[in-house]
Amino acid sequence: MGKRLFDRFPEYEAVADRVLGESVRALCLDDPDGRLNRTRWTQPALYVVNALACAAALAEEPGPDLLAGHSLGEYNALLAAGCFDFETGLRIVRRRGELMGEADGGAMLAVVGLAPDAVRALLDRCGAEDVDLANLNTATQVVVAGPARSMDVVRTAVRATPGARCVPLATSGAFHSRHMRAAQQRFAAFLDTVEFHPPRIPVIANVTGRPYPPDDVAGLLARQIAAPVRWHESLRELIRRGVTEAREFGPRPMLRPMWDSVVAESAADTETPATGHPVPVAPGAPAATPGPSPAAVSVPAVVPGPSAVGAAVPVPSDAPEPETVRDPAAARLGSAEFRHDHGLCYAYLAGSMFRGVSSVALVARLGRAGLRGYFGAGGLDLDTVEKAVTELARTPGLDGRYGVNLLHDLTHPGAEDALVDLLLRHDVRHVEAAAFTTVTPAVVRFRFSGAHRTADGTPVAVRTLVAKCSRPEVAAHFMAPPAPRLLHRLVAEGALTPAEADAAAGLPVAQDICVEGDSAGHTDGGVSLALVPTTAALAERLTARYGYARRLRVGACGGLGTPEAVAAAFVLGADFVVTGSVNQCSPQAGTSDAVKDLLAALDVQDTAYAPAGDLFELGSRVQVARKGTLFAARANKLHHLYRTHESLDDLDETTLTWLERDCLRAPLDQVWKQTCAYYRDTGRACELERAERDPRHRMALVFKSYFARTNRAAQEGDPTERANYQVHCGPAAGAFNRHVRGTALEPWRERHVERIADLLMTGAARVLKDRLAAYA
Repeated sequence: MGKRLFDRFPEYEAVADRVLGESVRALCLDDPDGRLNRTRWTQPALYVVNALACAAALAEEPGPDLLAGHSLGEYNALLAAGCFDFETGLRIVRRRGELMGEADGGAMLAVVGLAPDAVRALLDRCGAEDVDLANLNTATQVVVAGPARSMDVVRTAVRATPGARCVPLATSGAFHSRHMRAAQQRFAAFLDTVEFHPPRIPVIANVTGRPYPPDDVAGLLARQIAAPVRWHESLRELIRRGVTEAREFGPRPMLRPMWDSVVAESAADTETPATGHPVPVAPGAPAATPGPSPAAVSVPAVVPGPSAVGAAVPVPSDAPEPETVRDPAAARLGSAEFRHDHGLCYAYLAGSMFRGVSSVALVARLGRAGLRGYFGAGGLDLDTVEKAVTELARTPGLDGRYGVNLLHDLTHPGAEDALVDLLLRHDVRHVEAAAFTTVTPAVVRFRFSGAHRTADGTPVAVRTLVAKCSRPEVAAHFMAPPAPRLLHRLVAEGALTPAEADAAAGLPVAQDICVEGDSAGHTDGGVSLALVPTTAALAERLTARYGYARRLRVGACGGLGTPEAVAAAFVLGADFVVTGSVNQCSPQAGTSDAVKDLLAALDVQDTAYAPAGDLFELGSRVQVARKGTLFAARANKLHHLYRTHESLDDLDETTLTWLERDCLRAPLDQVWKQTCAYYRDTGRACELERAERDPRHRMALVFKSYFARTNRAAQEGDPTERANYQVHCGPAAGAFNRHVRGTALEPWRERHVERIADLLMTGAARVLKDRLAAYA
């Protein structure tokens, strides 16, 4: 290694000899004692030769605009970015090699020909629960790591899988897996003694697949030891930022085939801009080749000038395609009729989350896996919703398995009708109705558009409506047929045909009612243990009362963060389950990484009730994350002020200062001007007219602007507003975190939504089987 480089850079060699206490040239070129195959020596040797190769490249070519490195190579990328000098980097790498070298009993295996999700499914099938995905190199090349005894089981399972092959790696430990956490903690303590500088050039991090932040180099380097190398995602990020050409230095290609495969898969959805400067990409030990790394390698790539970096280019999803999930025992849970009617493999839905947190990517991924999610249309303008619906309709493999949320808004009733118009125009078949206190014309119009009677007179609806309710009296409205007066009115207005209204008279407004218990939604603090059986009994009575040919079905949502909780819901009589909070901490959720980091750290007690922004005046409450944000405390104080004061003028000076400084982050006059502009732009000038007459209503509108801003700040991950993040979340998130602690799903980036569904449903089936066996 480095045969043509040592003589060219004697100063580097001298520093390396002093730090290592022996000749780095002899180690790399001769290796008389066979130490180069041992991690504690491989790592510093690679670092040195990578540094020499990078120095040689930079002496001959323009400076880079972007940097990246595979595993150990990331240290050379950070060196080139000016985060530390050569000697400091070598001392860091030497300590890293020592700590990782102490981890014995582990093994690594490269699996080729299977997507990451297929590898995860294989690990589940063969019972290798202590094996993690360590390197996500390409769409079909994955390295797994775990105890050596488990790796023998995995190797046998891979070889029995058509189209797959595997190569054992000559490593002494299960690197980039949970089994390195002890080393990670000791390494983090060591890194606390090192001074790091912010990268002068963007460096793509293995841990995130995104550029290093300026203030967290040490944190990400510590995490890298026990986290998977997201090389596939890193390469996709390079392409997103304009990389068009790559050159690899070294005696044989190691990273080039990975680069070529990612370029090929991205060709259809990535535009190629003009070329610019070379970008070194330094790898560590090769991921899919046994034996020690034969050379240090760097991959320069051509990128556009700095003005193109960070441009708003759509990021193509690099997550592997989900497999259709179907465990035979889990597929028998709940109502078979529900699964049939909705075309799903499990009696399982993923509920919507406000402002597109239930994103197109989330809904599409579930649909391709044989499940359904509902796009979070609440709080979004119609153009945004229409783009989402259009994209879902064009997504292959969904077969109609997608839905949209219809959120009731007392302050903007016209929005409900406008959204239903859009959904019918695009022939959306599935809707989740939330926050309704009664049945509205818009709901009835959606549900029964296209309804008819068959030749034998049986009424049939072609659209499904899942109504979320937290009170039995509200559920009863949805379980009944539409009121005759409402049907007559809709027919008179041309909103329904006489035939549609006739069919509607013999059907419930919602065949499926979802009982909201301890969730992040408008739950009224309801408890599922009481609500589910009560609502199920009500459904039985009303099915008989109205003479329905098919029984009303009742689902459960809220608090479903573990297999035990899902099992309990089915024991209580639920026909199906609906998850929420657990999906917000997934790669597909449409919220910021900062929020996902916050959610992944929650425990079951880390939520609180706060006023709901859309129903602020009514005092309706939702659950939000409490840990890591002051939103709950501040929102509750705002509602207390609203209840105890008649106008903003009644507030004392101290309270006004707090309001402007901590909540509104602007003078009251400025906030009111922005609020007026918002209501005028959204066609609700009547709210402003009312505010002129009623100072208390004006106070409510100002306070509600805080809710809009904090929700937006959380989704965007605005670091200046972290204390105000509004994150809707129930205790299920903390329960799920506890359940997956120490497993492959502990990092949120591994929590693909269909994996969450599969874990909960298959786990619930196993829990019920074990309980029955215990009581037999």
